[in-house]
Amino acid sequence: MSAIIRKIVTVVEETQMEMGRQVSPPTRRAAAIAVIENPFAGTYVEDLSPLIAIGEELGELLSKRAVAALGIDGAKAQSYGKAAAVGENGELEHAAAILHPKMGAPVRKVLSKGAALIPSSKKRSGPGTTLDIPLGHKDAAFVRSHFDGMEVQINDAPRANEIMVAVAVTDSGRPLPRVGGLTVAEIKGEDGLR
Repeated sequence: MSAIIRKIVTVVEETQMEMGRQVSPPTRRAAAIAVIENPFAGTYVEDLSPLIAIGEELGELLSKRAVAALGIDGAKAQSYGKAAAVGENGELEHAAAILHPKMGAPVRKVLSKGAALIPSSKKRSGPGTTLDIPLGHKDAAFVRSHFDGMEVQINDAPRANEIMVAVAVTDSGRPLPRVGGLTVAEIKGEDGLR
């Protein structure tokens, strides 16, 4: 089963100034969001493997779009995250199936690595809902400067029988980070933590 996509939206955010200070280089993050038909809306289904396969398909499509929107090589991406919102006729388990770890393999391939878990969030809501995509460094979860999030919204999604699915990537951490912790220069990238 392939995703039946109603629309794809790509958003790029660039922060050039924070608290009156120049951010140089600017921090950039991008999200690619697909609005798809939920094949199991309104029905309880024991086997959600078709949604897991759709998540894997969307992992590649959306991560490629997000990286292209940043205009960088995938290997230069620093953080990532994923999120899904099901419409009112869906259930949270549908979002969980889409965001299953199988979605991560194609994302990591596009980004040329990704030792850390991909942070995720899921919810049920209606059109115009805000989707909060958690972000973390792709190779070392303990890099505090990259604990972040990106908020996206599509005015007409998800409809009752849809799922809104997003992948976000960044080319940096937060603007002007200064709370300490492991730095990007100290990453070993062996265990996904440090």
